Amino acid sequence: MIQAVELYNRSVAGTVSNSAVAAEKTDFASMLEKTSKTSTSTQATPMDDIFNRASEKYQVPVNLLKAVAKTESNFDPNAVSHCGAVGVMQLMPSTAAGLGVTDPKDPEQNIMGGAKYLSQMLDRYDGDIKLCLAAYNAGAGNVAKYGGVPPFKETQAYVERVMKYMGEDIETPSVPVSTSTSNSTDTQTEKEPLRFTVRNSDRTYTYDDYTRFIQLYREQIALSQLEAIYQKRDR
Repeated sequence: MIQAVELYNRSVAGTVSNSAVAAEKTDFASMLEKTSKTSTSTQATPMDDIFNRASEKYQVPVNLLKAVAKTESNFDPNAVSHCGAVGVMQLMPSTAAGLGVTDPKDPEQNIMGGAKYLSQMLDRYDGDIKLCLAAYNAGAGNVAKYGGVPPFKETQAYVERVMKYMGEDIETPSVPVSTSTSNSTDTQTEKEPLRFTVRNSDRTYTYDDYTRFIQLYREQIALSQLEAIYQKRDR
């Protein structure tokens, strides 16, 4: 019995000190958000991996995909152009929807969508990369209208820039793993970081509520351990 009481006291006594180290004085919801952000910040994948998968899936040269991405957004998943193009490959919303992209700011969806579109253009122009790029920038209608790369300075400069980048060894950043689009295996699912859903009503909780919650949780664990000891003793 003395052993059990000491175990209980140690569990409860450590509550306040541990909570003070783990939390700043703030509202309960913010603490959950901080915990969530901390757990997801280390979950990243090299963008190269996405480009390689997209290249293999749609049979588009990986150096072409990376060159287009560097030219379009410099690999910024949150980039939005003045005309509304979004993400790494700068997909217009209507184009993205037609390619099956539901979240243009998701790097994997966006790159896969851009690769699919480039694949379609390469098929359309019998593998002619310059015409493919011209269509990507100015639209297939303008390529048909002018019978080749349109005489637009922007488009001509765009084609030259992408072709130049294709000959370079381009480094890409790492990006957060997408839980909605990544090809998860059972092993990957087990490694998913813990996430919290924070409701607006949670913001009414205070720091004291948070520490009390931890204390009650620890007390419940201690009581469970007490029960286990008693059951073992009564056998």
